[in-house]
Amino acid sequence: MTTEQKVLRVSIAVTFVLAILGILFGLLSGSASIVFDGFYSLTDASMTVLALLVSNLIAASTAAGPVKSKLDERFTMGFWHLEPFVLGLNGTLLMGSAIYALINAIGSLLTGGRALAFDQAIIYAAFAVVAEIAMAIYGMRANRTIKSSFLALDAKAWLMSAALTAALLAAFVFGYAIQGTRYAWVSPYIDPVVLALVCIAMIPVPVNTIRQALADIMLVTPADLKQHVDQVAQQIVEQYGFLSYRAYVARVGRGRQIELYFIVPKGWPAKRLEEWDKISDEIGELIGGDSPDRWLTIVFTADPEWAD
Repeated sequence: MTTEQKVLRVSIAVTFVLAILGILFGLLSGSASIVFDGFYSLTDASMTVLALLVSNLIAASTAAGPVKSKLDERFTMGFWHLEPFVLGLNGTLLMGSAIYALINAIGSLLTGGRALAFDQAIIYAAFAVVAEIAMAIYGMRANRTIKSSFLALDAKAWLMSAALTAALLAAFVFGYAIQGTRYAWVSPYIDPVVLALVCIAMIPVPVNTIRQALADIMLVTPADLKQHVDQVAQQIVEQYGFLSYRAYVARVGRGRQIELYFIVPKGWPAKRLEEWDKISDEIGELIGGDSPDRWLTIVFTADPEWAD
């Protein structure tokens, strides 16, 4: 069975291999764009390691066993809050790397570009683009059933890397082709120009991930989930004759935190606890998504102050 942890481990291993090869080939060929590609991959791999650690913690805290009991003693609220921090940090570092590389590319252009060994650069780029596309496909296919934010970001990162490397490959082939021709004077500018263009294209890519991570960290109420919870709560209010309700909803990484307070008329006849539990079960079924990643709290009270 393919799990989130397994996919991330494969991604980490392949990324580290490509990162090391990229830095080595970049230094040997004199290509700053390949060095950046390797450094970008190394940064992504480091963040994927962190994502794997968080994923393992979340999985351990939601699975039955002695490990869960031990974690619950120290982390009663789970580890969902770590996920947006990792995603936000990952996106920020990737964007920062691209901005830094863009600045270096502009500096290189202003100083006359740089010479490089196109044959070595082509060998690396051809190998890397095949590996990156394969990993992107592998991650997206696995995530069709897993539906993980980490895997979605990881697959997106592989696609970004593949696009970067494909652009480098095309530029290196062009540079190799014009050697010994009257256009050979262009070759020193190929590496910094391509690097600058790729960086400009890549800088905005992590923006949505960073924005979503910030929304999760700040506990911004997701409109779609809030609307669904409101519909369920209003239905329950009308069905059982409650006065009103209060709904508090947040999404933290893969976790959904829902708190529902139903205001019951004062002086109502007493109900057995089993009857209240039955209503709670009905609410849970209507909300849906019953999984370890759903934190659902339901309270019935005659005092509105307990709900505010």
